[in-house]
Amino acid sequence: MAVNSFKQDENLTEVSKIKTLGRLFSYLLAHRLPILGVLLIMAYCVFVSLVNPLIIESAIDNHITIGDYAGLVRLVCIALILNALLIILVKTRMYIMASVCNKVLVTIRQQLYTHIQTLDFKFFDSRPTGKILARIIGDINSLKDVLSNSVTTLIPDFITICSVVGIMFFKNAKLAAAALISIPLMVAGMWFIQIHSHKRWQIHRKKSSNLNAFIHEDLSGIRIIQSFTAEEETRNTFHTLVTEHRGSFMDAVRYSDAFGSVIDFCWGLGNVSLWFTGIMILGIDTVSVGTLIAFGTYISMFWQPIMNLSNFYNQLITNISGAERIFEILDTKPEIEDAKEVSQMPEITGAVEFEHVGFSYDETTRVLNNVSFYIKPGETIALVGPTGAGKTTIVNLISRFYDIQEGTIKIDGHDIKSVSIESLRQQMGIMTQDNFLFTGTIRENIAYGKLDATDEEIIAAAKAVHAHEFITKLPDGYNTKLEERGGGLSVGQKQLLAFARTMVSMPKILILDEATSSIDTKTELLVQDGIEALLKGRTSFVIAHRLSTIQKADRIFVIDNGGIMEEGNATELMAKKGAYYRLYTAQLQDVI
Repeated sequence: MAVNSFKQDENLTEVSKIKTLGRLFSYLLAHRLPILGVLLIMAYCVFVSLVNPLIIESAIDNHITIGDYAGLVRLVCIALILNALLIILVKTRMYIMASVCNKVLVTIRQQLYTHIQTLDFKFFDSRPTGKILARIIGDINSLKDVLSNSVTTLIPDFITICSVVGIMFFKNAKLAAAALISIPLMVAGMWFIQIHSHKRWQIHRKKSSNLNAFIHEDLSGIRIIQSFTAEEETRNTFHTLVTEHRGSFMDAVRYSDAFGSVIDFCWGLGNVSLWFTGIMILGIDTVSVGTLIAFGTYISMFWQPIMNLSNFYNQLITNISGAERIFEILDTKPEIEDAKEVSQMPEITGAVEFEHVGFSYDETTRVLNNVSFYIKPGETIALVGPTGAGKTTIVNLISRFYDIQEGTIKIDGHDIKSVSIESLRQQMGIMTQDNFLFTGTIRENIAYGKLDATDEEIIAAAKAVHAHEFITKLPDGYNTKLEERGGGLSVGQKQLLAFARTMVSMPKILILDEATSSIDTKTELLVQDGIEALLKGRTSFVIAHRLSTIQKADRIFVIDNGGIMEEGNATELMAKKGAYYRLYTAQLQDVI
């Protein structure tokens, strides 16, 4: 397995961190009342923290030095009451913020998941599933502490810093200036670190995404890996990706950890400057012991919030790339979406018309070129041709999974771009060669084609495709629980369940894309009656690898070179001895 395919990092549009933060914090506005309660609690906590050094100063200078122990006891009691209430309120604040942050994460995750479901196939074609999962789970989880600390750290610590600076300068400007002498050094150091740190955390997020994508694909394809004894190669790829992940993490952490070192150095330098100035320059006679101790406490109260803010900023730099990646998807507009004014598709009869349709997936290689045809209601059209000729593309365009660059596609005379996508697809039944089954019961999987289907409808659909017999032999029948992707069932059984799921929806237009590719010949003969019952009375497009299965189609389109090479029923095309004849005889020889 080539490691390079997982090393392709997503290119994110550079967005201002301030803009990203503002957008992230806007989610907190939906919880104004609890946030206001937290802010009031934080205001009280800041008040108590600012008063405590003044209480200590007063206790030393106004009570202990003169032996006023009664006054000291009263002061201590006041301090105990204030701080006991502070402890209770801090616990309350933590509970409230945890609740708010979890609600916000649920909101963001729901928005992201809902938005991803609206995106077109081109989005999923260009991104491994693992990288999308990394956004929905890992990146969103990384925002929890940022949201919480933005309220409990950013606001109160900023207020504390400003208040401490004001009090210090009010009490003694010279001591305050000495204590804060290292601030310019701190600002310069943090500015340098944040520039390099943010870039490295962005790289680490990308490496995490690459690793997640590889693990998801590796586990999904474990049968293929073991079948081809490719374990050694996948282990080497995994080792390479893990090494890159670890290297990017260590590279980012080296810069992040430097925040604390810069703060510690500046904190120590400020303490030395304070005590040197207070004792050696101003003199003990000028500055009282209580004031000097209060200043020592205040300088700790200044640098501790700085440390908290640096940790918050470090955390912000670490996780802001997660928010950027989330908003990058939320800002991705689906290329296939309803126009501003669309009508609902009325109940259709099934007339399908292509008028000079041109289409390309990458805007360079043309898949369809000037394709035109008209399908009458109730017709069964078989699409055949070599791999990559455009058969699946045609049926995908009918369902508007992609938009054409040229021409028009109409159903019952309605341009499919003029009606809502939901009203269009609700009247279509699509069965692909990927017989995907969801975790849940057999009943739930069949009913996925029609969520309000009754038990009678579900059983009737299963009987029509000859799935009822094997279902009733299972331990719990229709209530048998299936594991991921229908683990425990044979490929043919999974295909039959997918067939029943399509049948129960009773679509007006039916699309069978290699629908019987996973069924053996014997089972296919059993299913043919069910297929014919399903096709009867509705417009159907059938893509089949085995040409023997489409002999009863009303018309057969031979697709190649970006267009329809031949069309007609099986007898007519065999008589022409053209492209279809060559395909049929070549396949017949392969069977023989």
